[in-house]
Amino acid sequence: MARAGLTAERVTAMGADLADEVGLDHVTMSQVARRLGVKDASLYTHVRNLDDLRGRIALLAADEKTIRIAEATAGRSGRDALVAFANAWREYAHQHPGRYTATQTPIEIDPELVARAPGPRRAVELTYGMLRGYGLAEPDLTDAVRLLRSTFHGFVALEAAGGFAHARTPQQSWVRALDALHTLLEHWPSDRESARESAREGDSA
Repeated sequence: MARAGLTAERVTAMGADLADEVGLDHVTMSQVARRLGVKDASLYTHVRNLDDLRGRIALLAADEKTIRIAEATAGRSGRDALVAFANAWREYAHQHPGRYTATQTPIEIDPELVARAPGPRRAVELTYGMLRGYGLAEPDLTDAVRLLRSTFHGFVALEAAGGFAHARTPQQSWVRALDALHTLLEHWPSDRESARESAREGDSA
């Protein structure tokens, strides 16, 4: 019989807290059970296995991060929205490293859980909405989304790994990177321009 008060949400939240402490890859069902004061078997009434738990942590983190970004960018546009978006992303990664890792790791998640989770969908809406403020449309929108994700995630991943040992602080570089992204987004080359440039390069090859 399941322990009274134990739910999938409680198990997920404890797993997420543990991931922040020890790293997502080091979370085990036994550790989560000990933190909750229950036997390992009690967890399996609420989550199927460790992969299921990791998927639930990813969805929880996506929801938390999206809420933070939505609150930060509300009423903002252009550069202000970009900076608020990026800072909220980076702050979440700093404060919840294990949760953040779950949002950036390929994990097979129960489709029914994904369908009920607002975080991933809201994240896409917020990102595309912010970029439309720069006048972008498809296929440029998708390319710009990939550029932002690559920049934000690459920066915070290198930062977490101690990859910025130069005397110039990561914060200084972060501010300049956001300035550069804003300038790029304001002057985004159209898909037709890119195609013409590729054609010219092909002709000269």
